[in-house]
Amino acid sequence: MDAVNPGPGQRYRCTACGNLTRFDIETTERVRRFWHADLAGEGRVESEQPIERTVRSVICRWCGSDAVELVDRPGMFADGSAGR
Repeated sequence: MDAVNPGPGQRYRCTACGNLTRFDIETTERVRRFWHADLAGEGRVESEQPIERTVRSVICRWCGSDAVELVDRPGMFADGSAGR
């Protein structure tokens, strides 16, 4: 599969073993963080704004296969709206 983020009405499924819940997902991310350092020099992130996220690979945690597909979540349409 081309590694992609699941949409709001989708989830990953391993075609080799049927796993729906456990995956190792490798991503590359760019974020903008507001970093605040106190007078002693201790810093912490106060806010974070995602800029870009790319999924590089999705591997099934159970069987180690990279044969992972996107499927619709039960009771949901691919656009994230509730099914009937």
